[in-house]
Amino acid sequence: MKFRKLLQYLLVQKIRVSNKEAIRLITTQGILVNNERVFENIELTITDTVTYNNITLKKGVNLVHIAYYKPRGIECTMNTSIANNLQTQLPFAHKVFHVGRLDKESEGLLLLTNNGALHDALLRKEHSITKTYNVRVDKPLTPEFVTALRTGIVIMGQLTLPATVVELSNYEFSITLTQGLNRQIRRMCYKYSYEVTQLVRVGFANLTLGNLTPNEYEYVTEQAIVGEHITP
Repeated sequence: MKFRKLLQYLLVQKIRVSNKEAIRLITTQGILVNNERVFENIELTITDTVTYNNITLKKGVNLVHIAYYKPRGIECTMNTSIANNLQTQLPFAHKVFHVGRLDKESEGLLLLTNNGALHDALLRKEHSITKTYNVRVDKPLTPEFVTALRTGIVIMGQLTLPATVVELSNYEFSITLTQGLNRQIRRMCYKYSYEVTQLVRVGFANLTLGNLTPNEYEYVTEQAIVGEHITP
């Protein structure tokens, strides 16, 4: 996770010295990074704390990554002026934001973090993050409908990308998507006259919902989320 700032440039910005003087201070005096004196012009990370002459020039951020079960009926927003908002629902005090969204009537796995670089990386199209949902509908599945889910359905003027679909019962299926159009699954079902009665996200990137129940959460690592396929 790169903060994308060399120690030299932090000194230039914070204590108003020239580039040459910043390098001299680093190589001759050393600068405290995470309470250890360094004598090299290192690249800082977002978690690093930098101190010079007992003044904190940069305070490190304690990154958190949380797998959370968003309950049904909760709006996926941190805006506390909106009724049933996510911010007032969360059972912890961390200042975090959600990666992607789940609509109000959907529930399940939601990744919450203060890691902006990871957030941006996960939402970049080229990474094609998978999202898996268990879906229950109001009438029995037909072969025609299941095939259409797999191959693509035109919604909002565009054909959805191919998806992995597994029938779980006469009324339930699992679907894995690599795109996230607005209310995509509900719109796909509606095109074939199905109504979604329950929609639960059970997988996001490398995470799974596991044994979490509504409003429960667990801390996860960045590596557990992205595996080896994504570089923020």
